[in-house]
Amino acid sequence: MGFLPRMSGKEVVKIFQKFGYILDHQTGSHMILYHEERPTPSVPNHKELAPGLLQGLIRKSGLSVDKFLDARPS
Repeated sequence: MGFLPRMSGKEVVKIFQKFGYILDHQTGSHMILYHEERPTPSVPNHKELAPGLLQGLIRKSGLSVDKFLDARPS
């Protein structure tokens, strides 16, 4: 498993969109994503997400941390 950097909620949503997730709606400060075949993550719209929270979002979505990090823009 790779080291998880601190990322903003918007950065995380952009990476999830590369895996076919769609930004469905926003409720308060949480962005709700949708995918037909995978669980629906709720990403906080904060400037920084803690690494533990990010790891939980990745795990719930069914992706591996390494695959998620490889999709990050350089």
